[in-house]
Amino acid sequence: MSETKPTIVLVHGAWADASSWTAVSVPLQAEGYTVFAPPNELRGLTGDAAYIASFLAQRTTGPVVLVGHSYGGAVITNAGAQGGDVRALVYVDAFIPDEGESVVSILEGSGSALAVADPTTVLDVAGYPGAPEGAADAFLKPDTVHNSFAQDLPEADRWTIVAQQRPISLVANVTPAGPPAWKTIPSWAVLGTEDLVIPIGTQRSMAQRAGSTVTEVAGSHVSMISHPDVTLAAIRAAADSIT
Repeated sequence: MSETKPTIVLVHGAWADASSWTAVSVPLQAEGYTVFAPPNELRGLTGDAAYIASFLAQRTTGPVVLVGHSYGGAVITNAGAQGGDVRALVYVDAFIPDEGESVVSILEGSGSALAVADPTTVLDVAGYPGAPEGAADAFLKPDTVHNSFAQDLPEADRWTIVAQQRPISLVANVTPAGPPAWKTIPSWAVLGTEDLVIPIGTQRSMAQRAGSTVTEVAGSHVSMISHPDVTLAAIRAAADSIT
């Protein structure tokens, strides 16, 4: 094993920001890892992945463990082979798309709380300046946060998510993925068995297809907050695999 610890790069998902990784980043820093949690722009998969790849190329040196939560999993799948020296991927309650798949196509028929006939029953939609044709910001309704997104967090934390969520453009969820980094880079996956956004059957199927080393936890879609030790263990295992 290399004596130099790899850099850990944490990519957040929709309706979140870098603070969603605090319970993971603080212990990793205490263990001597260099940790970055760059902004995920949440505007479109192609552009979001290009931004993260650019960040990796310019802000990291040496081996990298690239970690993605939720939509961030789709981003790292596209960015992992495009920038930096990414040696391992870690997916946390995440999308692990193959080429041509989108978030919407993966969730179709999955039983996801978000895969509903009328999205406005679970999302609030608002326009934003400069939006391309058909694009708009999607926010989680409070009931969706409380009942389907972060149902295993304390109520006060759920209300914080409601207040501070970063919206994702509707375009991002329908953009097809490019060639997946998991075909050439080893991966680990933390699967929340109580996840109502990406149901456990869908998570298992994607992780199996990617050949990921899998850990399951009785957590919601934000298990890295409710059960950070499980995510930490997966990241450490990925880091330890790098020689």
